[in-house]
Amino acid sequence: MSTGFPSAVLAIVRKDLRAELRSRDVISVTAMFALLSILVFSFALELDKVAREEAVSGVLWVTLVYASILGFNRSLALESDRGVLDGLLLAPISRSAIFLGKLLGNFAFTLIVLVVILPLMHVLYNKPLLSGWLIVTAVIGIFGFCAIGTLLATMTVQTRAREALLPIALLPVALPLLLTAVRATNGILRDTEWQVWLQILCGIGVIYFVMCWLLYGYVLEE
Repeated sequence: MSTGFPSAVLAIVRKDLRAELRSRDVISVTAMFALLSILVFSFALELDKVAREEAVSGVLWVTLVYASILGFNRSLALESDRGVLDGLLLAPISRSAIFLGKLLGNFAFTLIVLVVILPLMHVLYNKPLLSGWLIVTAVIGIFGFCAIGTLLATMTVQTRAREALLPIALLPVALPLLLTAVRATNGILRDTEWQVWLQILCGIGVIYFVMCWLLYGYVLEE
């Protein structure tokens, strides 16, 4: 008997969150990596105030991207090693429900990292990083990136070199999304034209989400 789509999605999200609350493998590693990255960038740019101000949006997105990739690798690797993915394939649920559930789990973990690093960057770089539109931009960009990351992490998790292969496969594909997110963030921080970039970011995010939604079933079966 097939399980309802919303209940299947919620069950997968609850499973991921419950497992993470018990082990804290993904959040602790990604949050620590993000904090160390911000501190390293802050010290490296300390002597050049102009470069420091210009690089804020880049530092934010580089930190989020690599922390997210680390989280994708760890979460999918743990699921694969424990046979959870095989169990999901045998369950009477649609592949789209598995994708959405895994996507929302990765999205929640990355949002926690965002909540951790934004106040710290706000203090270290003395920039209005806690403004409403910047948070909206970060959330939209993270959602689109998590959609691509969930698809490609599922594709590479069975390979031996998954830690190296995922960023190699993911970053070129996600480049349009990341460039648009950086442009929108820069515009918001400088109070210049950012609305157009945010609209483009929304469009790119929707395109990536739909494409990953449609392709996930084929990737999971393979």
